[in-house]
Amino acid sequence: MKMKKIAASVLGLSLLVPTVGQAEEGMGVTNPASDLRADLDYLLSEHFVLATNAMVKDYMDAPDAEAYNEALDQNAADMTPAIASIYGDEGAAEFERIFRGHNDYTADLVEAAQTGDEEARAAAEDEVEEFVVEFSAFLDTATEGNLPQEAAEEAIRAHEMDVLSFFDSYVEEDYEGAYTHFREGYDRMYDISGALSGAIVAQFPDKFEDNKVDSPQSDLRSTLNNLAAEHHALAVMGLTSGVDGAADYDFVTWAEDMHTEDFKAAIGSIYGEEGAAGFEKVWTANHIEAEGELVSAYIAEDEEAISAAKEQFQTFSNDFGAFLGTATEENLPTADAQAAVWGHEELKQAALASHVEGDYAASVSSLREGYKYMFGVGEALGNAIVAQNPDQFKGSEMPEEMPNTGMGGSQQESSTVVWVGVSAAASVLAAAFFMLRRKTQDQS
Repeated sequence: MKMKKIAASVLGLSLLVPTVGQAEEGMGVTNPASDLRADLDYLLSEHFVLATNAMVKDYMDAPDAEAYNEALDQNAADMTPAIASIYGDEGAAEFERIFRGHNDYTADLVEAAQTGDEEARAAAEDEVEEFVVEFSAFLDTATEGNLPQEAAEEAIRAHEMDVLSFFDSYVEEDYEGAYTHFREGYDRMYDISGALSGAIVAQFPDKFEDNKVDSPQSDLRSTLNNLAAEHHALAVMGLTSGVDGAADYDFVTWAEDMHTEDFKAAIGSIYGEEGAAGFEKVWTANHIEAEGELVSAYIAEDEEAISAAKEQFQTFSNDFGAFLGTATEENLPTADAQAAVWGHEELKQAALASHVEGDYAASVSSLREGYKYMFGVGEALGNAIVAQNPDQFKGSEMPEEMPNTGMGGSQQESSTVVWVGVSAAASVLAAAFFMLRRKTQDQS
């Protein structure tokens, strides 16, 4: 089970969701080091989402392929200001040359797959390896060895393999394998951003006011962002695949179901089956299930059914917002939580509506806007959880004994630094279920 799945904006971005009270100054999830990690979480994970989508859209000659490729290029350009703020214009220009340029290699890989040209595939893989080495050397030099080239190469090479594994499985019509690779690759981007942000903060401790990127607060924010943003990405991918009648539709929704199951299992491991079932009921009713109903309504061109499905999303926003307000003891006020959830739902629906209308640039723009939005949600919820549970976040040291998550390799190592965030988030949500259940019993 991927316990890590449970548990803002680019530098200088104003939050789209209100940041709520903090227990005491410096105790929230917002500080310069945590902000940097969240910025890189957002930009690098979005790169993965856009890169994988762009490749399969190109391969299928889909009408929205151009929109995804333009968004992928813009994502790379969006990284430049963040890099310039740390390494200056010269460093940012070199970063952009290397990173933005490597997106061109995907076209060669796609063409090789379409033509079955093994030599072209091998040549494209060589180009990818050249990027891995060059970019890793750049990061080593830029961070003055705080992110050694060998470690950078290992992480970036693994990322490139995640993208290729997803694409190859898709081409082979092994859609379950493809979306298994998608979720694993998506997760890895948060490991990479954690390592890179940690290296930068170690290099410039004064610039980041001696804060740490691996504090319990920062871990909580990152894992909440991970959870929220993946849901948004999978939801939009599923909705658009569904109305297109794409062969992978059932497996995108399967990936979204697995995302829900991971969250449910983490809650169940702490609060038992009843708590897990309570979360699942709130999360799926009028939400996950309504997405399928909305797809069917669009296919049938049934305006009444489309409106009915959209009303379910409004109901979910109110219910889940109330759930979060109760969970955080109003440290995240119910009204703010409801508005935040509805903001996500509106952007998700906008992406689908534009796609159906054939305005693919607007659809992908709404996908990106909604994806960025979820990082504001993660920050707001993280601040609320810290305000509610200050004693769990006062120390910077993690417990010596951590539960075995069943993850191997580098993921097993990373489980230690996310466990406080996972426990806090799961505890809050499970507690909400019991409080709401008790309230219902008292009223009956």
